[in-house]
Amino acid sequence: MTAWRSLRRWLLLLLAAGLSLQLFFVARIALALVVDPESTSFQRSEAWRLASSEAGLRWRQEWRDYDQISDHLKRAVIASEDGDFVNHGGVEWEAIERAWTRNAQAQARAEARAAQRAATAQARGRPPKIVGGSTITQQLAKNLLLSGERTLLRKGQELMLTVTLELLLDKRRILEIYLNNVEWGEGVFGAEAAAQHYFRKSAAQLTPLEAARLAVMLPRPKHFERLPRSAYLSNRAQTIVARMGDAELP
Repeated sequence: MTAWRSLRRWLLLLLAAGLSLQLFFVARIALALVVDPESTSFQRSEAWRLASSEAGLRWRQEWRDYDQISDHLKRAVIASEDGDFVNHGGVEWEAIERAWTRNAQAQARAEARAAQRAATAQARGRPPKIVGGSTITQQLAKNLLLSGERTLLRKGQELMLTVTLELLLDKRRILEIYLNNVEWGEGVFGAEAAAQHYFRKSAAQLTPLEAARLAVMLPRPKHFERLPRSAYLSNRAQTIVARMGDAELP
């Protein structure tokens, strides 16, 4: 009986800790209704990494209100990252299902190649590319409050936070916070810092093509920062420019 009481006590403590964490997350999101977030979980981890590196901490970020950010950039990001942003409830289940299918197929191919290499004593290879199905709200939930680990538990927490964001904040505020905190290069965060870093102008002055180039960089900002003349970046930006007219703003 003593062992059972001890186990029950630990389970209750674990449950209380989990509930406290969820309440903390809800409070942070509710606070974002009226207070601009000073930093995100992802930014803090990046700041620590940069501060620990030989180059030292280099940081650029300046908050800009929604109306101070070019509509071209808003349309470009929606067209590139989340075309149905204003209509969905934060999660696009069909996109997640497609991502799971593609990831499973990629894993199967990787395992088949590994088995073939092992048979020929060449067991070297690259891990399969993981494809995501995240909306803008999901990306904000992940970067604002969570770590960068990829586990089913963290994904479940991300979905819960996504729903909370959609319930407590409107689409305009979600997009405003996202654009002010998303990474656009090594120590470059937010639309204003990105516009100044790449084009020497404010986020309000971005042209459609400049906005499209920034939007295309989002999945791999550090990569494209090193390859500004990438053919893919230029070609994809032209595609996004063509789609921007259909992007609906909140």
